[in-house]
Amino acid sequence: MTRLLRIATRKSPLALWQSEHVAAALRAAHSGLDVVLVPMSTRGDEVLDRSLAAIGGKGLFLKELELAMLRGEADCAVHSLKDVPMELEPGFALPAILQRADHADAFVSNRYDDIDALPHGAVVGTSSLRRQAQLRALRPDLQLRDLRGNVNTRLAKLDAGEYDAIVLACAGLQRLGFDARIRSRMDAPQWLPAPAQGAIAIECREDDADTRALCATLDHAATRTCVEAERAMNRALHGSCHVPVAAFARLDGERLYLHGLVGSAADGRAIRAQAQGRGNAPEGLGLEVAQSLQQQGAGELIAASGA
Repeated sequence: MTRLLRIATRKSPLALWQSEHVAAALRAAHSGLDVVLVPMSTRGDEVLDRSLAAIGGKGLFLKELELAMLRGEADCAVHSLKDVPMELEPGFALPAILQRADHADAFVSNRYDDIDALPHGAVVGTSSLRRQAQLRALRPDLQLRDLRGNVNTRLAKLDAGEYDAIVLACAGLQRLGFDARIRSRMDAPQWLPAPAQGAIAIECREDDADTRALCATLDHAATRTCVEAERAMNRALHGSCHVPVAAFARLDGERLYLHGLVGSAADGRAIRAQAQGRGNAPEGLGLEVAQSLQQQGAGELIAASGA
């Protein structure tokens, strides 16, 4: 008997790629499973003239998809895990976190090889407070300007000469076939990504046991361990897109290593911490790094950001 599974997804090219990727993996894992996409527009996609922090945060990308699941129009939704709030809405679960792709940020420019090569006062595009904070720490002379829209739109703005360089996620560029646009990778531990960057998550209703079981076959244990540490740190700091928080965890055998950062997008001040622990206790490690950041004064930077 054929079972139908409906995936709610945003309409952006990257969101559709990720949902198609999950659909193909589910079909391969379950014979007789018919998977269809239910593309939807979200407020986060529609309002492009203001930063995400100004219009309510990354949760705007989830709300309509969650409502579709509650109305019975979809069985699950696919997200970039970095866009998923630290606390899910009641009644929802993440039965699968897929194997992480490239976690790093990408320096993208048509004229310059990396941040160091940019001339004094160069214009760099990003709306991420996390990226702005790290850019200001490295190069306080740069002019940082907002950059919203999907990956194709952002690249088009760069190509039109509006920016000398832009910063995007490597994973998004690679998934859309834009590997060649990556001039250099901005990698940990010197440059830290958003918590869970590069990981795709499947969300469904908590009470939908059948869908949870189907999706759970795609869960990647090592990735879940790493992103749980990163998200636990962020949660303890009350991080959101209003706060420049960065984190990256690496699992080596049974040891888990976590680097964290809280920064200021206004002046480039940054506080860093790192720790290591057992791979079977990622949340505890996240809390340890968050406490270290707080002891160094992260609370002041977070308060100054208006969060």
